Formats: sequence, structure tokens, C-alpha cells
Amino acid sequence: MEMREVIAQINALAKTAKERPLTPEETAIRDRLRRIYIDAVKANLTGQLDNTYVLYPDGTKKKLEKKK
Repeated sequence: MEMREVIAQINALAKTAKERPLTPEETAIRDRLRRIYIDAVKANLTGQLDNTYVLYPDGTKKKLEKKK
């Protein structure tokens, strides 16, 4: 599923939730879509940080390390 579709469905469910209470099935779908979105954002951020370097004034570069 493409991220645009996920976001569109989340927004549609949010609009529906403002108009009336969501059914248990709709709530489950919304929670699953939110998890997909959150996991994608985390993966994107991790990918960016994996390719991030700190540039020091003396010109040296150091790759960021993961915290323990």
C-alpha cells in the first residue's frame, strides 16, 4: 500500500470520527494504518541518521553512532 493511500484513509477515518463514533472494525483499521505510518516515519528517520556525519571545525567527519 502506498503511503499516500494510507494517509488518505487515516484522514477519512478521522473525518468520520468527528461526525460519529467509529465502529470497532473502523477503529482497528485506523490503528493498523497509524502503525504502518509510524513505522514508515521511523524507518525514514533511521535511514537519514544512518547517513549523517558530524563535521568538526578542523575538517574531520565522524559518523553518528547509535546509542546503547
